[in-house]
Amino acid sequence: MDETYILVRGQWKYLYRAVDKAGNTIDFLLRAQRDKTAARRFFENAIAQHGQPDTVTIDGSPANLAALHDINAEREALIRRSKYLNNIVEQDHRAIKRLTRPMLGFKDFRCARILLGGIELMHMIAKGQMKCPDGSATSAAEQFYSLAA
Repeated sequence: MDETYILVRGQWKYLYRAVDKAGNTIDFLLRAQRDKTAARRFFENAIAQHGQPDTVTIDGSPANLAALHDINAEREALIRRSKYLNNIVEQDHRAIKRLTRPMLGFKDFRCARILLGGIELMHMIAKGQMKCPDGSATSAAEQFYSLAA
């Protein structure tokens, strides 16, 4: 789990992202502040959608650590703090930054949330995370068109 910065109306906002060992996106959340409340909300959403993780690797952010300690009071997960073990998510940020940097920021927080959701969805399709319910193999373009239709 890690966060990256996104420019919205001239101010930096925080895009929280989590990936698994295979590099698949688990969850993402755009927040206006980087604090314990934002980190806790992100972790609770990710756990609700994907279940309890065995291990969570974070960088040195004290807000993330405090949020995980609060969540660990109710659940039990191993917390690792290492900036070098977090390279998978750092490299995954690169695809998002590559698309948002030429935009020179967003004008509205709501629009940024919607566009980043679409960018993340397309990135997940490109990584092969979207599976058809019937088990058939479809291309990324066909998956996108099925979502649009």
